[in-house]
Amino acid sequence: MNIVAIIPARSGSKSVPHKNIRPIAGKPMLSYSIEHAQKSNYINRIILSTDSEEYARIGLEYGAEVPFLRPEEYATDTALDLDVFEHCLNFLKEKENYTADLVVQLRPTYPIRDPKDIDACIDILLRDPALDSVRCIAPAKEIPYKMWHRQEDGRITPIMTDIPECYNMPRQQLPRVYYQNACIDVVRGTVILNRHSMSGDNIYGYVMSKNYDIDTEEEFLMAEEYLKITSGKKRFVFDIDGVIAKLVPDNNYANAQPNSEMINIINQLYQMGNTIVLHTARGYVTGIDWREITERQLKSWGLCYHELHFGKPNADYYVDDKMLDMKRLYDFFSSKYPLGQ
Repeated sequence: MNIVAIIPARSGSKSVPHKNIRPIAGKPMLSYSIEHAQKSNYINRIILSTDSEEYARIGLEYGAEVPFLRPEEYATDTALDLDVFEHCLNFLKEKENYTADLVVQLRPTYPIRDPKDIDACIDILLRDPALDSVRCIAPAKEIPYKMWHRQEDGRITPIMTDIPECYNMPRQQLPRVYYQNACIDVVRGTVILNRHSMSGDNIYGYVMSKNYDIDTEEEFLMAEEYLKITSGKKRFVFDIDGVIAKLVPDNNYANAQPNSEMINIINQLYQMGNTIVLHTARGYVTGIDWREITERQLKSWGLCYHELHFGKPNADYYVDDKMLDMKRLYDFFSSKYPLGQ
């Protein structure tokens, strides 16, 4: 089958100027989507649709095809995805007699994306001929059943009317809702060209628990830090008590219990190729030798590490129970971004 990934990357961006080619963790943003497509087991063609010669040069450098520069009318703030994709598919059909069976949209603002999700979406569409498309969705934080339209005279009316007085109900009793996160869309080529739609009517929702889109400077910086942390070849130093182990009364470390969530995070960093160094002040004041007990605890807790110091060595990163960095690490691994997938 002809399964083509199309990466739409126009040169205009007001929120983060030139974000599609802005370097993030050492590479231009759009290069990540090209690499994601290259890692797919299904995609056999990758096309960058752009209006910029500079973007085109970067796309070619990282392995995408750029058979055309997108016309100006399809590179505005108001241009629809449908306009962009119809232009691309019509160009390929007219110039190369190429017809796409499946079209995968990979927006370049997602430098964090698991190629396994791409293949999972494609596989769903391949297995069910009744489906028109697969669209990635994520659980919505805001509930539309609690939302309102506000009239010019100040009166409000509920957006949702299928449940009487849903706005007065506990949120736990309301239906779960999702929003499209725009990470991956897979649609049949005939739906785009013959029905002039980017989705069709029969749409499968592929649930993703996270959202990784970059639309603001803050999101850009967060994504860059995440990519640096998870790229491997970094040296992480973790304090034991208050980070790996829960704090115990009177510093009786023999009774320490593991912080399982943090241990899981550290093990993932270890598997990514980072160097894990542990340090502790156990016995610094009392002179008690806690090494044997500490090593036995770490082994029983299943923690992977390279070095154990009773002191504080040099490092690229310090993670300490008194630093905000610890919270950021929790956020990366359990809240905003997907790790270990």
